[in-house]
Amino acid sequence: MYTGRVKVAGPADVRELAALVISKVAVGPMDNNSYLLRCTRTGDQVLIDAAAEPDTLLDLVGDDGLTAVITTHAHRDHWANALAAVVSHTGAVTYAHPADAAAIDIPTRHLVSDGDRISVGAAELQVIHLVGHTPGSIALLFDDDQGYPHLFTGDCLFPGGVGRTTSPEAFQSLLGGVVAKIFDSLPDETWVYPGHGDDTTLGRERPSLSEWAQRGW
Repeated sequence: MYTGRVKVAGPADVRELAALVISKVAVGPMDNNSYLLRCTRTGDQVLIDAAAEPDTLLDLVGDDGLTAVITTHAHRDHWANALAAVVSHTGAVTYAHPADAAAIDIPTRHLVSDGDRISVGAAELQVIHLVGHTPGSIALLFDDDQGYPHLFTGDCLFPGGVGRTTSPEAFQSLLGGVVAKIFDSLPDETWVYPGHGDDTTLGRERPSLSEWAQRGW
């Protein structure tokens, strides 16, 4: 049974949906989460955040190849220690938001903006642009027509709060985007897969929104 709890050097946790298989693994000294999405119809695979430990990620990918790597934002712990090796080994194309792409040393082949869609075989991820943690942070929504939505939030939303910001203005931007584009748009059942740590749901976090706003982080 999928729990979303993984540890560095431990096994992946795997969730099997009708359209996608989601494999979550923790890698690197900052305990980053990387997610491999596999289309159940076509076998196409997409990796979210090639963060660290390229051998671990390539073992997860296996022999079936990798179509794309999506980098959720430009902070180095999400790409610097594995993205180049994974792309070189697999030939996967790269995706990122234009506001962050210049800060990622590996060239971004596809620039994506708010509302764009990225194919995972027969499935799709919708790009949600959230400004505040970085200028070009993105979340990725798989709106499962046979279940509840699944949301990969990078470092924009965690259990217990939004991601780190460096000014009150950045915090207000990030919290405002998370509320308007996520909490106001998606149901409580939405499963949240963050860039570090355990998963959560919107329903679990929604009662704390006013507390987050008051504390300012």
